[in-house]
Amino acid sequence: MRISSRLIASVGSVASVVGPLALLAATPVAAHADTGLDHLTVTVADSDNGGDGTYELECSPVGGTHSDPGAACGRLGELEAQGVDPFAPVADDARCTMQYGGQATARVTGTWHGRFVDSSYSLSNGCEIARWQQLEPVLPATGP
Repeated sequence: MRISSRLIASVGSVASVVGPLALLAATPVAAHADTGLDHLTVTVADSDNGGDGTYELECSPVGGTHSDPGAACGRLGELEAQGVDPFAPVADDARCTMQYGGQATARVTGTWHGRFVDSSYSLSNGCEIARWQQLEPVLPATGP
C-alpha cells in the first residue's frame, strides 16, 4: 500500500489544528478564577413576601443592592465548595414531585467566577422548589 505525500501533508495540517484544540479541551478549567467579575442581577416577581424587585449582587468584593449580599455570596461560596453549580437547570431526566410552591419566579443574570449566568427559577414542582431553596438567600425565602 502506497500513501501519497499529499495525504500525509493533509493529515499533518489537520493535526496542527486539532492538536492544540484537543489540548484545550483536556485542560481543566479552574474552579474559581478570582477575576473580580462576580456581578449578578437578581430579579424576583410574584413572591408575595416583599422580596420582589431587581437587585444587584457583587461578591468580589461583597456589595450591591441585594438585601444581604454577605449571606448571598457566602451561600454561593458554600455551594461551590460542595461542587454544586447553583445556576444549573433541573436535569432533563429528573423525577420531580407534582407539587406547586407558588407563583414566584426569579431570574439571575450576570457573571459568576468569570462565566456568563442566565438562569430562571420557579416553584412549579418539587425539583424547582428545591432548586430555589438551595439558592436562598440569593433568592428570597418563599415558604412559611
